[in-house]
Amino acid sequence: MRFTGDARRAVAFPLGGLGSGQVALCGDGALRQWQLLGVPNHGALLPDSFFALRVSSLEPPDDVVRLLRAAPLPPHPHPAPNISDAEVPDRGASFRWPFVEDTTFEAEYPFARVGYHDPALPVAVALEAHTPFVPLDVDASALPLVRYRFTIRNDSPLFRHGFVLGALQNAAGWDGVTPIHGTRGAGYGGNVNRTLRRPGQSGVLMDHPGLAEDDAAAGEMLLWTDSPAAVLPRAHDADALLRWAETLRLATPTQLGDWSEGTVRAALRAGASPMRAPSGPSPAGHTWDAAVAAAFALAPGESATIDIVHAWWFPNRYADFDRFGPQHHYGPTRFWVGNHYATRFGGALDVLDAYLGDGERLDRESRAWAEAVAAGDLPEPLRDTISAQPALVRSPSVFQTADGRTFAFEGALGASTRNWNGDAGGSCPLNCNHVLNYEQALARLFPSAGRDMRETEFAVQAPDGSIPHRVVLPLYLPQLNGVPIGGPERPALDGMLGAVLKTYRSLLDGAGLPWLRSQWPSLVAVMSHVSGKSDGSGILRGDQPVTYDIALHGPNMFVGGLWLAALRAMAEMSSRLGEPDTFTATFKKASIAYDELLWNGEFYAQPSTGEDYDFGKGCLSDQLLGQWWAHELGLGHLLPASRVRQALRSIVKYNLRTGFAPHGYREFADGDETGLVVCTWPHGGRPAVPLRYCDEVWTGVEYQVAAHCFYEGLDDEGLAIVRGVRARYDGTRRNPFNEVECGDHYVRAMAGWSLLTAWSGVRHDATAGTHTDGARPGRFPYVAGASWGTLTVAADRSVTL
Repeated sequence: MRFTGDARRAVAFPLGGLGSGQVALCGDGALRQWQLLGVPNHGALLPDSFFALRVSSLEPPDDVVRLLRAAPLPPHPHPAPNISDAEVPDRGASFRWPFVEDTTFEAEYPFARVGYHDPALPVAVALEAHTPFVPLDVDASALPLVRYRFTIRNDSPLFRHGFVLGALQNAAGWDGVTPIHGTRGAGYGGNVNRTLRRPGQSGVLMDHPGLAEDDAAAGEMLLWTDSPAAVLPRAHDADALLRWAETLRLATPTQLGDWSEGTVRAALRAGASPMRAPSGPSPAGHTWDAAVAAAFALAPGESATIDIVHAWWFPNRYADFDRFGPQHHYGPTRFWVGNHYATRFGGALDVLDAYLGDGERLDRESRAWAEAVAAGDLPEPLRDTISAQPALVRSPSVFQTADGRTFAFEGALGASTRNWNGDAGGSCPLNCNHVLNYEQALARLFPSAGRDMRETEFAVQAPDGSIPHRVVLPLYLPQLNGVPIGGPERPALDGMLGAVLKTYRSLLDGAGLPWLRSQWPSLVAVMSHVSGKSDGSGILRGDQPVTYDIALHGPNMFVGGLWLAALRAMAEMSSRLGEPDTFTATFKKASIAYDELLWNGEFYAQPSTGEDYDFGKGCLSDQLLGQWWAHELGLGHLLPASRVRQALRSIVKYNLRTGFAPHGYREFADGDETGLVVCTWPHGGRPAVPLRYCDEVWTGVEYQVAAHCFYEGLDDEGLAIVRGVRARYDGTRRNPFNEVECGDHYVRAMAGWSLLTAWSGVRHDATAGTHTDGARPGRFPYVAGASWGTLTVAADRSVTL
């Protein structure tokens, strides 16, 4: 994925581990969206945290300095609504050093690469940044750390030497939301920076010892390099950091012409600058900046690599976010839940040492994953989607509490939520099962997290078998059983049926029969609850709360298809456990009844009920969500295959639109863009109060429809949908690594992972093995429940793993 010119404007590549906090490397080379404490906030700017370069020469005298970021691109003349990734919080700020003239940005997740371009620079400079990412290995993928690797190449005919400057502000005490002015900010004061000196390593360890251990902002940060480097542990502002870099000297190597590493290190230890650092804790209301200046010396044509690492450790997370349902008054209790990563390490230095001790493997496997995606035979829009999916998994929307449980907001509050909420924090807590009905990336890449989320879901199940679609954290608090929940008001029926399907997915990914046996009573209970809405033909009737934050009424294929898929999944699980199959008979008669009742010759509509929000004669993009799930799980067709394909063609024909006018709801596609709307009424009959969100475009829905098209052999239709998504999220106005709905990094968008399964035709069953029936020839990235790599299908259908 390559971004140049205007396509860099909205690029913000999340760096940081699963549930461990993030910072974004942007298309102009700047670091923004500092969310190290786990508080989602796209506007979070940590001042004085940047990279810079000074390049000098002996003869002729020459000294060039640059900030390693380009000037902010001008705002787009028509900014995308509900998006903030293109905003530059420090736009207009003055700096002592100039920006580079231009940048290019490339991404192969988890690696981001920035090329810096300036005719005044006598060296070529590039950055590769990443946080280790290893499929199936949560701990390896959850490090609170970023490695920045700079490559400097001397393209000039002269000897060149200089410094790569890494600057970082001590953010301990900051809440992640309150604006910081220079080094002045609420929560600051008493910050301590200590110089780190170890053989071959140097840096600055940062903390705030005056904070209580349980303070939400208590923790540590680390700025580190293993290159020969000068260290400025404390400074009042960025101007002082850059002035310090201007005074740096390497007198002995210059005089003797000895640029060996030992000589350079000795010269730096002897004192490379006459500037003195302030001492002691930072004054009240202020923190300290710090910097490392890693030295390099290059003959013409030579190159050097310099590693700079940011690591952090903030152990405290509180369930202090919005709560749905009735409001309880718990007084001053804050409900500490912690961060799982912090239980594995004793501080930021422990994080670094864990990485250094296993870094070769972690980096090798991270690169193997990136190459498996980039070098595969997926069409470009599918490849880009699959490459970006792990960024959603490791976004601020997903976290792990100290006990190791995995939780997810629907998204991160942002520009798309200001109409009803703020723009900082988690959106719509927590583990919303009807939104996560679309998620495939998190559970496939990290099956242990998928199993964990099922266990949490069943832990809050009501005595009547229903499952509230939101979880209250901590789990020992009263859950949302028998009370109005919100979004929708009553427990979401689609989410309950999804719990069954997700449980079967975990079995296919290797959860094992003993695990399934432990969940079986909950599965039987939820199916018994849902079946209470069915009539003698197996059709579900009456009030059916769903993901559109409303209830549908009467028969509809959106809920009906999920019901059919759940019945098939229960039959399969019954067989594996040796339990009586009480589900297949209901499935058979319900499938016939739904098809006969709802098929209108082109798609599956809904009998008119006269109720608000029902879609009636509408063509709902989600009408075959249950069939998509069935294909994901290898359950076969739930309805006549020919009608399923015709319904998909109709969805694409009527709902894939190019050109959008304002429609009064949230706009996720506008102008002349292409997107799949939630519902249309191609033959009239749009109700006076139509389906909520019907005119919106949701990428999670787009991805599941596109994947379903691939399952059914409708490649052109599926590719048209995905091309529309990726064209909207091309970096010009929207961030390719942040798909937005009710918040940033919206978890419904993790439906994009199903594009891989659907296109390749490869499925995994931990019991029966890997299935490649119908797989198309090509080389594809491959993730199973206990292994990952690449899978190649030859023209003769032979398979190589």
